[in-house]
This record gives sequence, C-alpha cells and structure tokens, in this order.
Amino acid sequence: MYANGTQRTPGTTVLVVDDVAASRYAMGAVLSRAGHQVVPVASGGEALVELDVRMRDGTLPDVALVDVGLPDMSGFELCRRVRARPPMAALPVVHFSAAATAPGDRCRGLDAGGDAYLTVPAEPQEIQAVVRAAVRGARRSTGAETAVHRLTLLSEAIVTVQAARCPRELAAAAAEGAAHLTDSPAVVFVIGPDGEPHRGTARCRPAPADSGAHQAAARLVTRLAEGRTGVTSTVVPAPLWPAGMFRAGVEEDARLTVATAQDGSTAVCLATPVRRAAITDPAADGLLARLAQACALAAEPLLLYRVERHVALTLQHSFLPQPHKLPHLPGVDIVVRYVPASRQTEIGGDFYAALRTGEGVLTAVGDVVGHSLDAATVMVEIRHALRAYCVAESDPVVLAGRLDRMLQQYHPDVTATVCLALVDPGSGRVRIANAGHIPPLILRDGGGAEYVDACGPLLGLGLERPAPTERHLAPTDRLLMVTDGLIETRGTPLETSMEQLRTAAADAPAGLDTLCDVLLGCFGRDREDDIAMLALRLG
Repeated sequence: MYANGTQRTPGTTVLVVDDVAASRYAMGAVLSRAGHQVVPVASGGEALVELDVRMRDGTLPDVALVDVGLPDMSGFELCRRVRARPPMAALPVVHFSAAATAPGDRCRGLDAGGDAYLTVPAEPQEIQAVVRAAVRGARRSTGAETAVHRLTLLSEAIVTVQAARCPRELAAAAAEGAAHLTDSPAVVFVIGPDGEPHRGTARCRPAPADSGAHQAAARLVTRLAEGRTGVTSTVVPAPLWPAGMFRAGVEEDARLTVATAQDGSTAVCLATPVRRAAITDPAADGLLARLAQACALAAEPLLLYRVERHVALTLQHSFLPQPHKLPHLPGVDIVVRYVPASRQTEIGGDFYAALRTGEGVLTAVGDVVGHSLDAATVMVEIRHALRAYCVAESDPVVLAGRLDRMLQQYHPDVTATVCLALVDPGSGRVRIANAGHIPPLILRDGGGAEYVDACGPLLGLGLERPAPTERHLAPTDRLLMVTDGLIETRGTPLETSMEQLRTAAADAPAGLDTLCDVLLGCFGRDREDDIAMLALRLG
C-alpha cells in the first residue's frame, strides 16, 4: 500500500497510447509510482506494431490506456482493430480524453469495445482504480475461460480413455490428456493385478529406452498404491524418480497422481514434472485427480478382459487340435489354421473339426455368434456334441439338426453357424449341409474356383433344414472352408469380400499349406474376429 492508501498491483504492464509526449509522461509517472510497467507509444499504428511484436513473444500488456484523439486513427478505431484480432481481443481497453466529453462520446467508446472511459486530468487514485478494475475484470474473464477450456480438455480425455481397447491404449490416451491439462510432458502407468505395467507418454523426450528406469518407476507407483484406495497426489523428489523419464538427461521432481480401484487390484498413475520454484495450481491438481479416477474405472474391465481373453484363448487352443496333431484320416489330406483376433478385440467361438465316420470323413468349420469366454465355452460344447453324434450318424443334415436341438435345449439365447462336409475318399462324393455359414469353395485344377450352392438356417433357431448339396471332388481338386473372420470388413459388403476371396483362392499356388498361408497373408492381418480355416483334398 502507498502512504496515501492506494493499492499496488505489481507485475501489471500498461500500454499508454497518446500523441502528446507530456501527457504520456504524466500518465506513465502515475502508473509507474503505482508499481505498473509502462509501455508508451505515440500513435494507433505504433500501438498495433507493438502489440503484434508482444503477441508473438507472448508478452501482451495487461491493459491499454488509449487517447481517443490520436493523429492517425481515433482511439475508438484502434479499439475496434484490437477487438477484431482474436489473440488480442481479451485485452482490456480504457479510453481517455483531455477534451470535454459528452455522454455520446463515452457511449461510442463502450460500443467500440472499451472497458471504461476516463476524463483527464484525473486524480492518480482514480486512474489507478480504473486500471485495477479493468485488469481484475479481464483476469476474471480469462480465468473463467481457462476453467471452461480445462474442463473441455478433461471431458475429451475421459471420452478417449473410455474408448481405449487395451491397457496400453488407455495409458497413451491418459498421457495425452494429462499433457494437455498441465501443458507439460506426462507419463502414465496402468498396473493390474499381475503387476505388469502398461506405459503411455506424451510430449516427452526421454532417454533411449531404459527398461530398468521404467520398471523402477512402476515399482515406486506400486508401493505408493499399496493399501490405499481412491486418489492420492504426492511429489517425488528427483533423486527418487528415475532421471530422464520426461526429458533426456534431466533430473526432475515428479508429481504423481495415483488412483487405486476399490479392491486395490488396479492402480493408475499420472506423472508430470514439477519445477521446485513453481506455484502449485490446485485446479490443475483437481482435474488430474478426476482424470486418474476415470482411468482407474476404465482400466478395471480392460484388465479383467485380458484375463478372460487369456482363458478363452487357452480354452480354444486346448480343444482345437493343432495342425501337427491332426488325426490321420485315410484317403484325405487336411490342413487347418486358427488365428485369434487381434489383441484389442475379443475372442470369438470359431472352430474347425475333422472326424472319421462310418461313411467317410466329416469336416466342419463353424462360429458361435458373439464373443468372449461364453462363446468359446459353447464352441467347445458344439465340437464335443458333433464328435459324439457322428459315432452313430454320418448324414451332415441330420448332424446339423441335432446340433440345432442341443443349442435350443441348453443355450436358447445362443446361435451359431456351421458348414459340414462329408467326404467319401473312395468316390470323391461330397455331401454338404450349411447352417448360415459361408459356403465352401472348390478349387479346380487349372485355376478355377466356385462356391458350393449350399445354404440353410443358423443353428439354434429350430427351423427346417434343406437336403444336403452334393458335389464331386477330383484328385486334383481342393475344398476350402473358412469362417467370416478371414474376410469380413466393416463397410464392405460380404458379397464383395467373398468374391475377393474366390479370386485370391483361384490364383493361389497349388498345395494346401500354400493356399492357407497365401490367403492369411492377403486377408488375415489385424482382424477383429477369429479365423478358422480348413483345406482338404483327396489323398
């Protein structure tokens, strides 16, 4: 406080625009004594140049005092030009004039975007009070805009986190969100019950990959999360935080915002660098806490899904015979492939089977509708039921009917597709029953390929089934059966994908292994569904 009771506002920069040197000096003296930094200019053009330079440097003044009677443009016009440029639009402008002013002049100033109007000469206390009021109003407005902006960034970050398909995607999304909220580098760790850390970074320039540093940071996060629930925040000094995590070769304190699930099984940590001289921003800390909490809630089902996916994949691998362990079936050569969905998607119920029956060899490729462990479990039941039924029955239509009734009886809410082909190795006769599945392809010697015209309703609906479709295989022909995971693509009609498969199969080199490998190379990368494939020829 000054001795006369006026209040200092340190650190405020005031642009004074006045063409009269003595007036600029007098106004500057009053403001300087109040603790302001004064930037004097003599015209509207000079003011715009000065503001352009400061805008590029990020040092715009806090307020502008503008004489309305400038030589090159009026103060009102200068204000309009400032308001028309978004980066400067928030700059508070106070008009002043030494001439007698009518109410209409004050109205013109306010209509042009001014925040106040002074008549000079004025008492120093009045000038200082008007400047303080203009700065205070601008800061309140800027603070509100900053809060709205941060809340918008938080909402966008939470939406991105909730859309993550795996823990690594979640960590990367959370790191981007934390970096935007704090305008600094960010490292995020997501740690599940198995202790495996999933890391994401944003705006970091870390040292070359150092798994030891990452593991040390993850162990520190795990210790901080032990025995705690909810969200906690702490600053870890540089000696305890691995160097170079945010910037190569730089030791920095780290603010860790750790959110732990209620059961303590999942922890999420948002790490951002802290400058020791910096002032803590409670608003930013609160937003980070909310982001960390949202990440912990989103991480739980993702980590649980990883466990379930592993169980489902293990189940399928356990019950689907591996290619090198296929049973020997006299009279035919068979090659199979099974490719699980990409790690970001759920395991489905795709399967294949090759069984000996009283009338030949029964092959099957099918898919339980839906995903997850339930689908894999029903797949196992269908395969076992098919093995049991074909001991006494070979007709593919009869077998499809029995599988249909089994689903209705024990899984009334489940449907499945399956294609069954009964091959007589001696004659080459093939009888095919199709239950809502992609029909098999027959590849003829010489490069031709055609789909077998075989169709029928899905399993589980209890609908009547058509008679089997019959075809004949020559010794040089190949029979190909696949699930739709090989070719189904969002936005592409299934008919188009099937034609692409037919063309690729027709052009594939001879041989069963080569056929399967070529088709997987063409269609089977980063698929959102499992792929089961079986290729056969007479042996």
